[in-house]
Amino acid sequence: MALVEAGARGRLLLWPRVVLFGDSITEFSFREDGWGAYLAERLVRKCDVVNRGLSGYNTRWANLILPRLITKSAGAESTVAVTIFFGANDSALKDLNPKQHVPLEEYAANLKSMIQYLKSVDITEDRIILITPPPLQESAWEKECLAKGDKLNRRNATTGEYARACVQVARDCGTDVVDLWTLMQNNQDFSSYLSDGLHLSPKGNSFLAAQLWSHLEKKLSALPFLLPYWRDVDHTHPEAALLPDAVP
Repeated sequence: MALVEAGARGRLLLWPRVVLFGDSITEFSFREDGWGAYLAERLVRKCDVVNRGLSGYNTRWANLILPRLITKSAGAESTVAVTIFFGANDSALKDLNPKQHVPLEEYAANLKSMIQYLKSVDITEDRIILITPPPLQESAWEKECLAKGDKLNRRNATTGEYARACVQVARDCGTDVVDLWTLMQNNQDFSSYLSDGLHLSPKGNSFLAAQLWSHLEKKLSALPFLLPYWRDVDHTHPEAALLPDAVP
């Protein structure tokens, strides 16, 4: 009862949050050495990093579910940044992977629709970061496909078209963008950035984390450190530091 009473005397602490919205490359980002885990570690005691990655999803499905993930009454006010990271599945070849494929024009329209929705719940474009799909290392991904009895169902050149569309949407809508497809290929042999030709390796995760951090650091640098450092708490009267709004 004493603990409940003490808590009731203090204002509820609401952590700001960064939402990572994407496909499997986002879902897997909280694994060891993942790019999401890196961001969470860098932002600990400043904001929560929330993983909303959905393996296998494309922008058609993402566009439908985004309003179920962030609303004005549930999450928008505390959301300080959102990453939108789709395209690896949208760019699958239609004749070989029709379930995940989304036509290029629709892909761009879906990204714009998601940005417009976020703006409608007061998450402004300066808090949104688009991420293009990474390049596809075709020989490695073909091995994965063949192991499942399938043919190579993606092409790097096609993925590049989707990456360029993503960059153009960011320009049109005024958001930040990480052009992962181009940046990774600045290093001619980009295979080390990928674990299976499609998903990120530890090196690829580190690379994306660094690229993202250069954008997020500017947006989030003013966020305060939540709750005082332990050495700054007076152990004889901790309420003064931990419940300052409740101390007369």
